Amino acid sequence: MKVHNVIGGAGLRLHVREWGNEDAPSIVFIHGWSQNHLCWKNQYESMLAADFRLVALDLRGHGMSDAPLEAEHYTQPQLWAEDIAAIIDQLNLGRPVLVGWSYGGFIICDYLRAYGTAHVAGINFVGGATTLNKAALGTLIGPGFLDHVVGATGEDLPGNIEAIRNLVRACTYSQLSSDEFETAICWNMAVPAKIRAALLAREIDSDDVLSALAVPVLVSHGQKDTVVLPAMAQHLMALCPEATASWYVETAHAPFLENPTRFNGELSHFALGAHASETTAAKELSNRRDDVPGLV
Repeated sequence: MKVHNVIGGAGLRLHVREWGNEDAPSIVFIHGWSQNHLCWKNQYESMLAADFRLVALDLRGHGMSDAPLEAEHYTQPQLWAEDIAAIIDQLNLGRPVLVGWSYGGFIICDYLRAYGTAHVAGINFVGGATTLNKAALGTLIGPGFLDHVVGATGEDLPGNIEAIRNLVRACTYSQLSSDEFETAICWNMAVPAKIRAALLAREIDSDDVLSALAVPVLVSHGQKDTVVLPAMAQHLMALCPEATASWYVETAHAPFLENPTRFNGELSHFALGAHASETTAAKELSNRRDDVPGLV
């Protein structure tokens, strides 16, 4: 495992870790609201590390990254986009597959809006959120989140703790082990309530970005998800008809935690396919350049 300090948007320091084969195609894991890189433990400690270069960050305001309390550090989409661009550039990741859980879906869309897909081989939305507005509340974003957001963003510590405990429970359909549950509580509580609130002080509509996607897309979603409802995935699929859907039965908001063997296998297959498609496209372009004088 390697640790990196990456300078992201507006000079903010991001804590980034990597595992696996540094010469292999890369996968970047982007966690959700009030989480951190530890949520991906079942991925970076799996056989994925044999075939890929695995990179996971702590988002700004989360984990071991810088966490200024002022809201403006979290409400500007360009800053989120610059964070992801900085990781890809400063770590020389080439064209990674981006994996975004929950709020990570917003951040992927922020990046795509600013930078496009020139440095992206594929995208895996995992319980991914792409729309945040009043109309989405109760239709795309469910009670597993809405019932706890007031307590999680308030300044009352007992209310914070109760809300976060209930939110972590809502993330899975099956009960986590005591070790997993306790660790998840710890990493959630490491995020100040003011920062949790600031992340929600945005109105987000990613429909135009999603409908223009021309890279492989995998949508992984639990059928029992009450945090980001299955309707969000269905909305995404309607905008990206070429995307592949993977529905997890008896699974809630975190399929990579509840069914890591299946999730890792599907991600491996998807990432290998995405990178193979990229290689094929590069070869075809090279052949066209050879056939057409002056084409560079």
